[in-house]
Amino acid sequence: MTTSNHPGVSHTIFDLLGIPGLEDKHMWISIAFFISYVIALLGNSLLFFIILTNLSLHAPMYLFLCMLAGTDVVLSTCIVPQALAIFWFHAGEISLDRCIAQVFFLSYTFISESGILLVMAFDRYIAICYPLRYTTILTHALIGKIGVAIFLRSYCTVFPMTFLLKRLTFCKSNIIPNITCKHIILAKISCNDIRVNIWYGFFVLISTLVLDVVLIFISYVLILHAVFHIPSRDARHKALNTCVSHVCVIILFYGPGIFSVLTQRFGHHIALHIHVLMASVYTLIPPMLNPIIYGIKTKQIWDLTCGSCHLVLRLRAGHIFLKEYLPFEIQVF
Repeated sequence: MTTSNHPGVSHTIFDLLGIPGLEDKHMWISIAFFISYVIALLGNSLLFFIILTNLSLHAPMYLFLCMLAGTDVVLSTCIVPQALAIFWFHAGEISLDRCIAQVFFLSYTFISESGILLVMAFDRYIAICYPLRYTTILTHALIGKIGVAIFLRSYCTVFPMTFLLKRLTFCKSNIIPNITCKHIILAKISCNDIRVNIWYGFFVLISTLVLDVVLIFISYVLILHAVFHIPSRDARHKALNTCVSHVCVIILFYGPGIFSVLTQRFGHHIALHIHVLMASVYTLIPPMLNPIIYGIKTKQIWDLTCGSCHLVLRLRAGHIFLKEYLPFEIQVF
């Protein structure tokens, strides 16, 4: 791919480099990407299936978890297939329209997941502070409206980015030193004044992620205040235990993202490949670990998952026994 500084040239085809400085290790890095993607797909699909097919799990907490699982699948799909194409086939060429679409879907799902984590904190607040009114407050109709509001907020926030990027002329370079297209990275290789892009990106960050973190923090302050006023020690322990999974997921989602933002802002001496790897972590790790955390820490999901596994093993064992000792074959599956 070529670069140009000619003001009359506007590139419409770009080249994603992958992880600059680690080109010789792309094959090894791709193994970690591939494994995390497979685990994320299988784990979240299983979680989604278990919740939707079991009426006992159609409670507000599990419906929000179902939204989270679906969003996790989309979030990891926005990153990993493109990264694997670069690592395995050196297929980093991407058109401007595809690049902008990638920016849209990546930002959309990231903001949606942040919104889902916020309403899950609200769900825990209602369950602990108003347990007797839990199901009457969080009705299925309200959950549906909350879901629409989450995804509508994400769409309305991210959609203007497409116009802010489409107005730019990319005459500086068509090289993107990353595994995926991102709003500010794409804006920085244009030859226009990008102050509007920078300020709008800052507005999106403050009005979505930062606001969500503040509201989640307030929710847990209220939750802790209510929990420590419960007279029974066992009841306090049980109430806090219901929040453990959610707190772990919050740390996994926001922790690497905050660290990545801080290193980009203040870590100018840090190598570029470290920035790219850190930016990848917060879109790879949460989708992979979220279903594992909720599967282990949530008794109902764990029991149903283990029950399904035991049933499959017993059916397979019976199938082997019948094939071994009967004069004719009986098909179990």
